[in-house]
Amino acid sequence: MYGAKRFRILSSLRVFICSLLVLAAPSKAQNKVMGEIEFVGATQVEKHSGIWVDGQYVGYLDELKGDRKVLLLPGEHEIVVRESGYKDFTQKVLVEPGQKQAISIKLEKDPRVRLPAVTAEVKLDVTPSRAAVFMDGGFLGPVHDFGGTGRSLLVSPGKHRMKIALPGYQTFETEINLVANQKFTVKTDLIKGSITQAEPLIKEQ
Repeated sequence: MYGAKRFRILSSLRVFICSLLVLAAPSKAQNKVMGEIEFVGATQVEKHSGIWVDGQYVGYLDELKGDRKVLLLPGEHEIVVRESGYKDFTQKVLVEPGQKQAISIKLEKDPRVRLPAVTAEVKLDVTPSRAAVFMDGGFLGPVHDFGGTGRSLLVSPGKHRMKIALPGYQTFETEINLVANQKFTVKTDLIKGSITQAEPLIKEQ
């Protein structure tokens, strides 16, 4: 009887171990199928620029490495890089299975952008600080560029719509009404959850 019971336990362990191996196999296979994109930026402007892949914001350039590296399915993908005051950088890439390729990013200043003569100052106290900041539909940069000592956002007086978003978190939106030379702080903690996909994070110009 003892031998039969031992046999049943050993059989159950074998089934359990085999099940784990079967579950692990697709994950390893998927990693071999995915291709990696590495983004290279020469200056702080590029390193703090926002990256979109196929219309979806994935983060700012300098954070997309290690655990946050960009892995894509094989095929053609569109990369868009944005930074406030600079022209959009757009490039299509062909991703190969299991291959890594680097994309060098160089942004050019947008001559149409002018800093208003009279401004108000907005500071951000938001976590996670790597979240993206949008104002009136335009991407400005990651939160940590506009918080802390000597870092803030200068905007024209009047009403502005601000959005702070990050994949994996619920989007925060607010409207601010500023007067000339006012100092204003936006403080919030993003709540974990699905990011809204009903509308794009940035309006196409």
